[in-house]
Amino acid sequence: MKLIAFLFALLIPTFALAGSYEDMEGALIRKDSATAIDLIKRGMDVNTVDRTGNTLLIQAVRQEIPELIDFLMQRRARLNLRNRNGETALSIAAYLGSLEYVKRFVEAGAEINFFGWPPLSYAAFNGHTAIIDYLLKRGAEIDATTQNGSTALFFAARFGHVEAVKLLLKNGADPMIANENGETAVDWAVKSKQTDIENLLRAAGGRSGKSVLIEMSK
Repeated sequence: MKLIAFLFALLIPTFALAGSYEDMEGALIRKDSATAIDLIKRGMDVNTVDRTGNTLLIQAVRQEIPELIDFLMQRRARLNLRNRNGETALSIAAYLGSLEYVKRFVEAGAEINFFGWPPLSYAAFNGHTAIIDYLLKRGAEIDATTQNGSTALFFAARFGHVEAVKLLLKNGADPMIANENGETAVDWAVKSKQTDIENLLRAAGGRSGKSVLIEMSK
């Protein structure tokens, strides 16, 4: 009986933690910052992750819960933890266009350059020029590539963000970089019928990667 009681006592924290996390999931869905903060004060780790590796901070940014973001920052939640997609809280803030939090995370020590999808590419994907400009001024590598070799310029071109393309080119983005499929930003602009952007890229020296390959094969 003593052994059973001992084992049961060991399991109680596990059961309590599971229940607490379900409560946290519900609070995040409801954007209930008060309940989420209370759960942390009662002992939940500020760096708790969900099943796909999203930290509480990533989820708070994604759900746009400012009170919880502020509380997690005060509790020194780890900024550079990445989920299964390689995203950090900074990545999500850049994607959503949350310049305030992009600045706050960077100033608190968030990594700007890392393998995978760097925050600059997330900002370019949605054409957030203010964030692109800020990240570049803070040392973002303008020609950093995703896993398949695409740069921020590719995404700005693909999704029709003319001002973002202009800003990237002004800061020296290379329009001749080709990804693993041999495509350049020009090819992506052509694919999505972004004629104005295609012209901007060609004026900056960009060319179709496919045409370059054809010339090389002759």
